[in-house]
Amino acid sequence: MVKETTYYDILGVKPNCTTDELKKAYRKLALKYHPDKNPNEGEKFKMISQAYEVLSTPEKRQIYDEGGEQALKEGGINMNNFSSPMDIFDMFFGGLGGGRGGGRRRERRGKNVVHPLLVTLDELYNGSVRKQKIQKNIICDRCEGRGGKKGASQTCQDCGGSGLQVQVQQFAAGVIHQIQTVCRECKGEGECIKPQDRCKKCNGKKTIHEEKIIEVQIDKGMADGQKIVFSGEGNQEPGLEPGDIMFVLEEKEHSLFKRSGSDLVMLMNLELVEALCGFQKVIHTLDNRDLVITAIPGEVTRHKDLKCVMGEGMPTYKNPFEKGRLIIQFTVSFPTKINPEIIPQLEACLPPRVEQIVPDNAEEVEMIEVDSEEESRRRERAHQYEEMGAPGSNRVQCATQ
Repeated sequence: MVKETTYYDILGVKPNCTTDELKKAYRKLALKYHPDKNPNEGEKFKMISQAYEVLSTPEKRQIYDEGGEQALKEGGINMNNFSSPMDIFDMFFGGLGGGRGGGRRRERRGKNVVHPLLVTLDELYNGSVRKQKIQKNIICDRCEGRGGKKGASQTCQDCGGSGLQVQVQQFAAGVIHQIQTVCRECKGEGECIKPQDRCKKCNGKKTIHEEKIIEVQIDKGMADGQKIVFSGEGNQEPGLEPGDIMFVLEEKEHSLFKRSGSDLVMLMNLELVEALCGFQKVIHTLDNRDLVITAIPGEVTRHKDLKCVMGEGMPTYKNPFEKGRLIIQFTVSFPTKINPEIIPQLEACLPPRVEQIVPDNAEEVEMIEVDSEEESRRRERAHQYEEMGAPGSNRVQCATQ
């Protein structure tokens, strides 16, 4: 039982979540609230990154589960040692942030622009071209990226040209938390331009916004989370090479097929007569073909049986003629009632019953229906009581109607 769930709530996961579930939750939220996409959500992005750093590190997660955030502050973890949100993002996505880590030195490249791109399983199977409208910063052509007339820039008085301001906060037990923030006056540039000297077109910002249509090529076999990179198409900044524009694929759920690596998995429902006496079924593929599968009479298909069709799964990325398997899991629908008059004929067709010897002192009892959804909710409640240490929480009761 965890002491508090704030970090879990920020990421939208349960306290017993796995590492993979943490990564998936962080990836979606980090892309959604990244400053390049949502400039006004910087604090939210910082909270998401800090929550992920704590919960993805086993030692920090154990301390947090046992004592909450206060335990991290008071001795478990030095709060000053948390990585910056951009560093965590860069490490997670393999450097999408354009090398922000390592202080305020001038990077050789501008910031990258990251966009999530929702794609269907059909597009990942067949390949597709998507036209995306993007907005990016380009160097102002009027002032040539100076922000004003020549010699108008002056060292920022608020930060002394560093681009950073330092705030110190003191917590309980003498723990001091030092926070570095971007200078509000110069926006981290380290220099300012007087209002009267600023360029009229960019208002001293040195860059202007531009809209552009990009054709994104989705190749056959690409996967959820894969990145499509447009080198040099990102934001421009004076004195730097342009960054990249990156699209991160997010696969939508399909109504019939589910991807598992190079395989496609589907559920197929059979009536009892089909399971016992054979069947013929048609499967419509993602590339608009029809496949016919057959079970000959006498070939019994059991509930939850798995069978596969070779070469009808997902195409392999960069080698689309090589495909995985189409895996079919069968579910058998049983009738709720059978006409008593046909029972003798039915029994004659089926394997004989196993004879059951009933002891003389046996008691005859009645069976009643159990609502599977209600039973699932009851088990969940019992599990919560058990985590809270409630007495008698492991007792099972059957409600009578």
